[in-house]
Amino acid sequence: MPSAADQTVFRDAAFAAREEHHDAVRFEGTDFTGAHAEGHSFLECSLLGGTLDDAHLEGSRWSESEWQRVGGVSVSLVEASLVETTIEGCRLAAVSAWGSSWRDVTVRGGKVDFLNLRGARLKDVAFVDCVVVDLDLQEATVDGLTFEGCTLVQPAFGRGRYARLDLSGATLRAPVGLTGMRGAMLSRPQVIDLADAFAAELGIDVRD
Repeated sequence: MPSAADQTVFRDAAFAAREEHHDAVRFEGTDFTGAHAEGHSFLECSLLGGTLDDAHLEGSRWSESEWQRVGGVSVSLVEASLVETTIEGCRLAAVSAWGSSWRDVTVRGGKVDFLNLRGARLKDVAFVDCVVVDLDLQEATVDGLTFEGCTLVQPAFGRGRYARLDLSGATLRAPVGLTGMRGAMLSRPQVIDLADAFAAELGIDVRD
């Protein structure tokens, strides 16, 4: 990442063309409400304290970039690409990121409600000290995904490939699709806590 002094400050959310390229731009306090940036590429860019309500970022490409303290409801990252990008202290909701590709991405702090990663490709991705409600990882292809100090509420799994999916550092609440988590890692206490849920999904009648 370039220093703040080396970035161009850009506060106007109106984009003039499709598939525009942004290099070393600092979007500080920018209101992206309803903005269209489909297919745009962002290299070494910063989003700081802005708003992404109803933002259209479908097919966008983010590389060596950062989001900090960004808020937004109904954010579309469908089939977007995030590489070496950090999302920190953000408050997001209704994030559609199905079919997206994430590599070397860190999500730290903050909260995400309704994160749809169905069919996404995730490699070396880390969630740290955050809350994610209604995380959809069904049909996802995972090769290195960790949750450290996170709370996952109603995460959904199944029909995916979960190599190096490490859930041992997370608190899991009402997960769905446990029997489809082949390849995932859980701690022993988690397995004990989730025993009834596993049994229910397998149709096993557990009696005292």
